[in-house]
Amino acid sequence: MFAQINSLGILGIDAYPVAVEVDFHRGLPIFEVVGLPDTTVRESRDRVRAAMANCSLALPNGRIVVNLAPADVRKIGTLYDLPILVGVLLAADLLSAGCDGCAFFGELSLSGEVRPQCGALSMVLEAKRMGLHSVFLPEANAAEGALVDGIDVYPVRDVPQLIAHLTGAARIPPARPADTASSLADVPDFRDVRGQAFARRAAEIAAAGGHNLLFVGPPGSGKSMIAARLPGILPPLSFEEAMEATRVYSAAGLLPAGAPLLTHRPFRAPHHSVSPAGLTGGGSVPRPGEISLAHHGVLFLDELPEFSRPALEALRQPLESGEITISRAAARLRFPARFMLAAAMNPCPCGWRGHPARKCTCSPARAAAYAARVSGPLLDRIDLHCQVMPVDFHHLASSAPGESSAMVRERVLAARERQRRRGGVCNALLPSGVLRECCSLSSDAQRLLQSAYDTLSLSARAFDRVLRVARTVADLEGSEGIERGHIAEALQYRSSGLPGQS
Repeated sequence: MFAQINSLGILGIDAYPVAVEVDFHRGLPIFEVVGLPDTTVRESRDRVRAAMANCSLALPNGRIVVNLAPADVRKIGTLYDLPILVGVLLAADLLSAGCDGCAFFGELSLSGEVRPQCGALSMVLEAKRMGLHSVFLPEANAAEGALVDGIDVYPVRDVPQLIAHLTGAARIPPARPADTASSLADVPDFRDVRGQAFARRAAEIAAAGGHNLLFVGPPGSGKSMIAARLPGILPPLSFEEAMEATRVYSAAGLLPAGAPLLTHRPFRAPHHSVSPAGLTGGGSVPRPGEISLAHHGVLFLDELPEFSRPALEALRQPLESGEITISRAAARLRFPARFMLAAAMNPCPCGWRGHPARKCTCSPARAAAYAARVSGPLLDRIDLHCQVMPVDFHHLASSAPGESSAMVRERVLAARERQRRRGGVCNALLPSGVLRECCSLSSDAQRLLQSAYDTLSLSARAFDRVLRVARTVADLEGSEGIERGHIAEALQYRSSGLPGQS
């Protein structure tokens, strides 16, 4: 007999339909899996046999051929165990329930338990797009799948429970969406930062406009501390943004336990030894990299010059386009990468160049070579270059807390709301044509910008970024036009304090 079961596969973070076709004929016992399966998929026949035996499901002797269509796409992973088992039961006439309009996926243990899978959210979304009405998935993935409206999600604990549901003996109640209330209780607060008014202001502007940010200063001046507090002042994720970010974490198998939906913006801080593939994504089985895991959040690169040159240069294209494309022989995959870049670095190898009290031991040539590890084109894509000086004793000894993240966040939200009403996106993402329409310069501001353009030898990209930052400064002040003071503040952040950089 023949049976066909709907299932799904996952490539990168995107799911695609897979038809599990099972042909059963009595005779010599043979179990074959075809359709370009990898080793883990071929091993499913042994897991299915053992699970059936341990769940008291006697399989008659016969020739079983399982085809996973489309046969020209390599099937990877253990998620086909459950649909193969259901297909075998139907083809062997051990189960008579109809499975039309249903999809199945999940790994089987030898005892018949159903184990969780990565990418469940994407697969349920694809099942809905296919017009299916039900998805049977591992119990551990139920809360994640239930985020999708318009399709019934049935959590399966083990094979006997699934059989009882399909035969009508005991129905499995559909999963219901879990509470996804957002909380910033575990996000560091700006009230802990002492002094550093200039750096705090730069962080506020970056959050208000979605700008990239670079801190340059000696060790211990608070660069990493301030960067770690950026998520606490960023606007909350919209549901659509949260779903996009959750899809990435789900495909990577990094969703926190008990948290089916990301409720606050990701903050990723990879070590400087990360490879280009680890940063941008890839591998023999392409997986999202750090820039995709930071989608709709913050990617923090501490000790920026210590990252490999290929890894840093790989950031240039996604910083502009908001996505990264990974090309392999079998597929060309797109990962989302709309992140806010925050970076920190010392001004020289010893770290003390420009320090008011400690002497730098680096020669000018050595300091310039250190700064040159970060290319000009990459620096050009960073809107705010902020020099961070050491905190003085007065601020460190003060018992008065700094301004809280909640207070800063109120101003950021007000500025973002002005941007939403004006262009629908934050200033950092405004198309160039729209940017010109949104930046009405006073005559004084125009003259100052022209003078700075000539004096600093700004590139066309840097000119646009100064305008964007000035527009954000004006939004924070509630100003419709851009005045001289807004341009002047934006220009402060074009000098990073690096040797040979302006």
